[in-house]
Amino acid sequence: MTMRNQLERLGLFDAKVPRYTSYPTSPHFSEQISDTQVSRWISEIAPNSKISLYVHIPFCRRLCWFCACRTQGTQSTAPIVAYLETLKSEIATLARHLPEGITLERLHWGGGTPTLLSAEMITDLAGEILSVTPMADGGEFSVEIDPNEIDGPRLDALAAAGMNRASIGVQDFDPEIQKCIGREQSYDVTRDAIDMIRARGVQSLNADILFGLPHQTKAKITESVQKLLSLNPDRVALYGYAHVPWMARRQSMIPSEALPTPQERLELFDTARRLFLWDDYREIGIDHFATKTDGLTKALDAGKLRRNFQGYTEDTSDVLIGLGASSISRYPQGYAQNNAATSKYTTAVREGRIPIARGHGFSGDDKMRARLIEALMCDFFVSRDEITGRFGISGKALDALFHETNKAFEGLLSVTSEGLFIPLEARPLTRLIARQFDAYDLSHAGHSSAI
Repeated sequence: MTMRNQLERLGLFDAKVPRYTSYPTSPHFSEQISDTQVSRWISEIAPNSKISLYVHIPFCRRLCWFCACRTQGTQSTAPIVAYLETLKSEIATLARHLPEGITLERLHWGGGTPTLLSAEMITDLAGEILSVTPMADGGEFSVEIDPNEIDGPRLDALAAAGMNRASIGVQDFDPEIQKCIGREQSYDVTRDAIDMIRARGVQSLNADILFGLPHQTKAKITESVQKLLSLNPDRVALYGYAHVPWMARRQSMIPSEALPTPQERLELFDTARRLFLWDDYREIGIDHFATKTDGLTKALDAGKLRRNFQGYTEDTSDVLIGLGASSISRYPQGYAQNNAATSKYTTAVREGRIPIARGHGFSGDDKMRARLIEALMCDFFVSRDEITGRFGISGKALDALFHETNKAFEGLLSVTSEGLFIPLEARPLTRLIARQFDAYDLSHAGHSSAI
């Protein structure tokens, strides 16, 4: 039996599973988490510690059809101006609860399109944030940049504010595919944006590219990856396009009959993967690639690679606070998500409340299972000594979990006295293997394809 047949029999091409950027995953958040509870979590952050901050800008000049993010289109600046005023009020509310001496290990602006902001807006927002939580020495300030929505003055403002990492969405360079997904962005426009970014001293560059898009073939993804490699990004996220039109209605614009089959998706991923490896990138987890000098590679080699809502990261902060509509925070005590609707978010902020809509407080064995899943997703290995030492589970009970999981995958995994290891040929199954350690009901969560 070929490995491809075994992967198919084990459900790789049929399963719908989480991406596990959190545990439990967001469909299991509830409304039981209150703003009062989250205020207490913030006040319990250790004084003089380093945290991370995510700022969500939900606006786009145009809505790309492939995107399932919480965004809204706008052709005027009026809603952006109003949103930024609310965002600054949320920052002020956060400042009232934060202990003294907090600095930022990481600051990330995402969206949406953060570069929809004018240069003046960028300067103003960065000033508000950094007046409350200054950057720590060696801290990273990253921004998602749309090459179609950027210019010199805005890049000057970002660089002056301290941006030292930029993230560029590519998706695919093929014109037919771009038109089909509502994201027309030429290679020349992308290259020029990257040149402008680097001309301002920002040398760290991320790029996103998708596999599984409509009309995508091995030849087309080969050409797109080769064009991307010519731009020399430091790290690349090779994400599988998740077709979930029941969650993101704009995706109904994409013809489902033009989408590759799950088997073809795996071939597309393998094609792109080989190209990155041939160009001397290191493979990071299930879908990232990085140069040997990039922070992700260093974190992987040091055993410090982590996974959060932005994907793989070297950020080891215990606290990640999300600002803006729909953003999610992670505290040692649990998760908290802001209202997704900007109207409800605005109302809560104007009332002086932290605009929490839902979340999850850790209980039972949540933290242990979260670490089991994260270790598999990051290192393809779970250390027996780490789990028994940190979480108090007996070696016998942990071994039983390992052997039960291995049995479910027909002995493809390796279970030794050191722990559980996913060999290279079984790594396409990683999300399914992680699901074995998920104690929550996944039957109605509407997750994306396992490949």
